[in-house]
Amino acid sequence: MHPSLKIGNTTAVIITVTDDMCPAFDGIVVHRVYSTWSMAHHMELAARKVLAPHLEDHEEGIGSHLSIDHVAPTPVGEQVRVEATAVELGPSTLICDVIAYHGDRIVGRGRQVQRVLPKSKLESLITRAMK
Repeated sequence: MHPSLKIGNTTAVIITVTDDMCPAFDGIVVHRVYSTWSMAHHMELAARKVLAPHLEDHEEGIGSHLSIDHVAPTPVGEQVRVEATAVELGPSTLICDVIAYHGDRIVGRGRQVQRVLPKSKLESLITRAMK
């Protein structure tokens, strides 16, 4: 990782909640609000944006943990801003706190962990998993 990756680095992802982001089970939409699995995707994306600019050419990041508390609904058509902030940094690990906002209100909070590996090691792990 480049030394430009530091604790406190922050990024944000802004999305508008769409119908395909609603919780649905067996094809039936349960609520017309932002689903937890959509929030998980956007939290992963925001944390990735903290890491990606600081990877060296031979490195790649992989998610290894995500925890979420989804604390309030956001209706279809409304905007959500997901902010990720680097809070812990190790030789091969980045941990981000991630907060989702609807306006000024917190609708979700979580923590995301990424591991940084040489691309060759990651390719080997993926190849082994496919056997």
